[in-house]
Amino acid sequence: MYLSHFQLEQMPFSLTPNTAFYVELIPHQQAFEVLQTALSAGEGFIKIVGEVGTGKTLLCRKLLHHAQENWRLAYVPDPCLSPTELRWALAAELGLQYSGNIDHQQLQQLLQRHLMLLAARQQQVILVIDEAQALPDETLEALRLLTNLETEQRKLIQVVLFAQPELDQRLQQHRFRQLRQRISFSYQLRAMTAAEVFAYVQARLAIAGNPQLKFSMSAMHLLANASRGIPRLVNLLAHKALMLAYGKGQQSITRGHIRAAAYDTEDVKCRRYYGLIAMVVSLFAVLVVSAWWYWGRLL
Repeated sequence: MYLSHFQLEQMPFSLTPNTAFYVELIPHQQAFEVLQTALSAGEGFIKIVGEVGTGKTLLCRKLLHHAQENWRLAYVPDPCLSPTELRWALAAELGLQYSGNIDHQQLQQLLQRHLMLLAARQQQVILVIDEAQALPDETLEALRLLTNLETEQRKLIQVVLFAQPELDQRLQQHRFRQLRQRISFSYQLRAMTAAEVFAYVQARLAIAGNPQLKFSMSAMHLLANASRGIPRLVNLLAHKALMLAYGKGQQSITRGHIRAAAYDTEDVKCRRYYGLIAMVVSLFAVLVVSAWWYWGRLL
């Protein structure tokens, strides 16, 4: 598309979470440090919460790609599972074979024996669940019961939940008070500041192969404002701005490119504002043409 035009080696603002483009900004680095500290301490539940688009899945993938040698990670990307389905998903991630002849009680015993075996081998089992706000209520309770499995020294399994703020709202219910008390470490991902957006954009351009490619300062300010500092929206707006500049044969990104990208993008802060401006400009143009036509007839 525009790679050769901007001397880029790869797309700098893809919406697909790619750990190669991980930028060590304060909110993400702090969240990752919380994860490492909590997992090293052997705590049962760790929760990372953030609004849509703030980088939870990217953090999740970074955790999976940077596991310590003694970590045995079990990753569940689809949380819409019943308690039994969750246990079988965990069993499959740990290398156990599915059998329809095993009932719920037998499956629980099988998991406990296997977890004890892994613990004896100094393997630390970590269950990682993305989009955890979608977990059914009964499955959340099953997770709590899983963390009851322990030796005298430590838990047999740890659970890391990546979720949207809706999970926190659900956990405030009285029925989840036991689970709330099991969450020993929690981190709330925030949006980026304007300065962090600037650093984020330049870092990704450098990773993509062209650190000299510039967004004007006014373009950067508008990008930070329109995106509200949400990485996914920053990526989307920056990608569209690059497409617009490429289409016009231009080598740098201006405020006009960001403004046009914002008007074309859902959920940006100033989309309605730009829509109103466009409507006013159009109305003004109609009035000017009408006045010109009217006075032309009079003359």
